[in-house]
Amino acid sequence: MNIQLLVLDMAGTTIDEDNVVYKTLTKAVNDYGYNVTLDKVLEICAGMEKAEAIKNLLENIGGNTEDTEAIFENFSDELGLAYNDLNVKPIAGVEEFLLKVKSAGKKVVLNTGYTQKIAYQLLTKLNWKINVHYDALITADDVSESRPSPEMIILAMKKFGISDPKEVLKAGDSAIDIQEGKNAGCGVTIAVLSGAQTRAQLELALPDQILNNLSEAEHILF
Repeated sequence: MNIQLLVLDMAGTTIDEDNVVYKTLTKAVNDYGYNVTLDKVLEICAGMEKAEAIKNLLENIGGNTEDTEAIFENFSDELGLAYNDLNVKPIAGVEEFLLKVKSAGKKVVLNTGYTQKIAYQLLTKLNWKINVHYDALITADDVSESRPSPEMIILAMKKFGISDPKEVLKAGDSAIDIQEGKNAGCGVTIAVLSGAQTRAQLELALPDQILNNLSEAEHILF
């Protein structure tokens, strides 16, 4: 298989941040007078651009979608504070995996439903460097349509002159990551169990493979 580009989700796929995003999102929604569980938030919101995730969640629980903007602003403020204090680390084996992939001449794009500001905050904490650990970062800020639209993957392909989506591997820890990969026509879609969703939730999106974590994808590439 001739994979030239890996498009990898961040939190839960390459980065272990202890689900702080979804914990913070749960708190932001509940601070507004709702009563949702973290499990519900993970089920509905995983992988989505976060304002859209809040709107979807409110629709799902019969809440008022007009609360979306205020909750999102509260969430963004709280998340910035949470990340300042958080011990962020790579998921086991992933940093070595990225370095091996890069040394083999393949391109690595990190993509995320976060804003650019939050994504860079994470990368700074990890001390991951462009052209060393990854080749580009594409966030929700860079596209007009968020996942499961394939827009972020298409942008990644354009950046590196790849015209055939069969040369692209997409990996993520949520069903919406897999849908994004399938919508782009990726050659391989990999779901990982190191993040937000369960095997049963991931299976619904029909990934090509479900792995415990991303470092296990080595056998697909090498």
